[in-house]
Amino acid sequence: MAKNAGSKKSLGNFAKICQNEIDSQRKPIAQVKQYDKISVLPFWYMDCQSQRMRTGQISVQSENIFPIIKKFLYTDQEIFLRELVSNAVDATKKLSTLSRVGEFEDPIDNCKVDISFNEKAKTLTISDSGIGMTEEEVEKYITQLAFSGAREFAEQWKDKDPDQMIGHFGLGFYSAFMVSKTVTIETKSYQKGSDAVHWDCDGATSYNIGKGKRKKRGTDVILHLTDEDAETYLSKWKLRELLRKYCRFLPVPITFDGEDINNTQPIWTKKPAELEAEDYKKFFEELYPAQEAPLFNIHINTDYPFNLTGVLYFPKVNEAIDNRQNRVQLYCNQVFVTEDVKDVLPEYLVLLKGVIDSPDIPLNVSRSSLQSDANVKKITQHISKKVSDKLNELFKADRTDFDGKWEYLDLFVKYGMVADEKFAERTKDICLLKTTDGKLNTIQEWIDHAKINQTDKNGETVVLYSTDVNVQHMNIKAAKDKGYEVVVLNGPLDTHFAGWVEGKFEKVKFRCVDGGPMDQLIEKEVTIESVLSEDQRKTLEDSVKAVVNELAFEIKLESLPPQDDFISVHRNEWERRMEDMAKMGNGFPYGNMGLNKQTMVVNTNHALASKVLGKEGDGRNELLQYCMDLAMLQRGQLQGESLERFVKKAQGFIMD
Repeated sequence: MAKNAGSKKSLGNFAKICQNEIDSQRKPIAQVKQYDKISVLPFWYMDCQSQRMRTGQISVQSENIFPIIKKFLYTDQEIFLRELVSNAVDATKKLSTLSRVGEFEDPIDNCKVDISFNEKAKTLTISDSGIGMTEEEVEKYITQLAFSGAREFAEQWKDKDPDQMIGHFGLGFYSAFMVSKTVTIETKSYQKGSDAVHWDCDGATSYNIGKGKRKKRGTDVILHLTDEDAETYLSKWKLRELLRKYCRFLPVPITFDGEDINNTQPIWTKKPAELEAEDYKKFFEELYPAQEAPLFNIHINTDYPFNLTGVLYFPKVNEAIDNRQNRVQLYCNQVFVTEDVKDVLPEYLVLLKGVIDSPDIPLNVSRSSLQSDANVKKITQHISKKVSDKLNELFKADRTDFDGKWEYLDLFVKYGMVADEKFAERTKDICLLKTTDGKLNTIQEWIDHAKINQTDKNGETVVLYSTDVNVQHMNIKAAKDKGYEVVVLNGPLDTHFAGWVEGKFEKVKFRCVDGGPMDQLIEKEVTIESVLSEDQRKTLEDSVKAVVNELAFEIKLESLPPQDDFISVHRNEWERRMEDMAKMGNGFPYGNMGLNKQTMVVNTNHALASKVLGKEGDGRNELLQYCMDLAMLQRGQLQGESLERFVKKAQGFIMD
């Protein structure tokens, strides 16, 4: 083994590992010469002349694989800092384990990781006072790609409770070459009598190794940055930002520019019994400064059948469902991974905030995304259950307080119910419906109440709902005049929610309060006769059709109570729901389905029906047009020339 920094060695150990693995698994059918290549995978092929099977090997040039690893392994260049600091943390935790099991006796109280830079020399240094390395260990752990020293250490001491290691793939160190023209290591092992070691590499497949200068136990990784990267990563503010992003909760103290960067014991690493409400509040403020306090939090602390910890917060959300800024952060052994947790959290919980930490979530090499794994599905289901259990706990503990929070919980719960059958089953008894008068009841409570007065002639309980209390004020009043109550369903998911309730609760249907005359929304056994003769009805119908655009309206003459509107405009329930689904982008081509056509209902028992029939020619047409404009104005649909015409007509009435 070389003893001076000038000696050159090849980074061919990766090739040796691959070759040894292959040789140990295949039968020696044919002798294959070893060239300067990496044999990575055996395969079988057919010799067409002899028709006998032979063994071959797919080879990759070692000088080609290294540049690929260092340039394309990680999706974000800045990840290099997280990887190198994580390695330094692992080195410190290894020393802690050895101290705990009696293999190292010196004090380790002041162990930390320090990050420093030299703008003039264009160097960035990550220093630790951890376990350090001998020359043999440098050759073993640094020059062998894909060999994880952290994993080997954890396996070696698995029976003596080692600390959780961050490293897994054995490739993180080489992220340094994404920003460096040369990387230097100065290290000294904790082992007594060991010599300091120097190692450097310029990103080629050879390196220098020999006697080092470090006096104390630990390791310095020195990055000699490229000119381009030096401009970015030799900024104090940029480095602090990256360290705060990726390293703010690592379990070993980290310092930079004389400042402590991280909180080594975030609250999710503690037991809920050790914490007070104020602790959760302060942690939320640490994660999301200057944001409104959340409604409540959920502390997750599971160690079987998988390891999962975290704290989730319910923010006050009652608007857009796609705003995902500052949401839940995913950690692995206190190392930040991502804020894109759509594969871990159910989609209906992406609006939550907080932290999830699990070493059992399978990450790819760069930790930029999750790999498919059964554990992820189990973790997702566990989180969903914890959320639904918390909601039920709050509901039972203080119904009044729960009602007060419902404005912000509405979207979460309904989204979960329409998206996840198991979540729906656990929350259907605490999902609330709010009336236009502000009363809150569970779905079953509301149905039991509505059965008394809002059951139609077919025995179905009709839930009248409003999508806009102001626009539908007159319709709501008409419902109340009949003793009916109206619930508010004005959220982006309420169309789907109404359909879900209809499918789960027997003989229940939802009808929008302006979806038709009130006597037709909740049909009773009573039949109302028309005061007009058949000839008068035919004359009235023809007169209406002469004025109205039949491409936009379906005309219906109905015998309704005389106090109901003379002319009203409605969209039936099915068309309304199809329109809502189209607006949400669910693939319904609303504009091409004929759904723009509305229903115009003419009440033949209204006094204006006889007045219209008493006029002739233009006088009849003008009166009908004015009544139709009134109906459109009531729905908020009178615009442009039609609105101008109506205003002028109304002004004329005032002048008369």
